[in-house]
Order: sequence, then C-alpha cells, then structure tokens
Amino acid sequence: MTAVDAPAVEDLLAVTEDVWLALVGDDDPLLPRAVPPGSPFDAAAWSSVTTISGGWQGAVTVELDEALARRLTTQMLDLPADEAPSDSDVADAVGELVNMVGGNVKSLMPGPSVLSLPAVAAGRAAFASDTALACRLDLVWRDAPLRISVHIPQEGPR
Repeated sequence: MTAVDAPAVEDLLAVTEDVWLALVGDDDPLLPRAVPPGSPFDAAAWSSVTTISGGWQGAVTVELDEALARRLTTQMLDLPADEAPSDSDVADAVGELVNMVGGNVKSLMPGPSVLSLPAVAAGRAAFASDTALACRLDLVWRDAPLRISVHIPQEGPR
C-alpha cells in the first residue's frame, strides 16, 4: 500500500494525538494497546464514522468504550466531575472526535475531497462490505480502549 492509497499509521497516530490534545487538553497521553491484527474491538459502546469523497475515497472510524466516551465528553465540555454527561452530549463529543480526525486524514490525502457529517452510534458502527481496512490504531487513555481505523474501497470487481 502506498501513501496515496491510505495514510501511514504514523501519520494517523500523529493527527490523532494532535486532535486528542486539542479536544481533551490533558497531560495523560494516548498509549498504544497491543491487539492482534484482525481482532474485533472488544469494547465498542460508542462508535462514529465519517467518509471522505473526491480525489481520495475512504472512511475514518472511531470506536470507544462507555467509560472513555463519557470521560472524553466530560473533559471536552469541562463538566463537573460529579455531573454525568447526557447521551446526546456523548454523541456530539464522539462525532466531533471522528470529524476532527477525519478532517486531518483528508488533508493528508490527494484532493480535492469533501468530508461527510459524522454518523454516531451507541454500539458498533456498520461498515460497507465493499471496503477494506487500510490502517488501524489501538490505543488506551486512562485504562480505557480506543480504536481509530481508516477503511478504503476494495480493489477489483464489486
């Protein structure tokens, strides 16, 4: 796979770390999480996807567990620690995370391209059957798992 086919894992990690710092503004870094290739995400309580169309085609997905989704929302919205965020707030925060990572991925790839509005689900997002995993990050923040993936159209007949 070439750089034109999909972003390099190192680039995806760099933009994810930049976005995380901008959204969360926290000193606790995202850390790598050892997950065997091809393993399903084991904690998808919240997920989101945005698609990139135009000069480059692909989709960026975010999957995270319930605790992380709620901590992310609390941190992003600067809520008091004793105030539980609403599901609507969590959906907005998870959507904003994929939107910002997706926008940065779009800027790395050939264009011009456009970014769709994010789709957010309480649970695992469905992926189109005609896409293939191009790269994936399995991370952990404050002991909670997070997965960022980039999917691209499959080669060959459909």
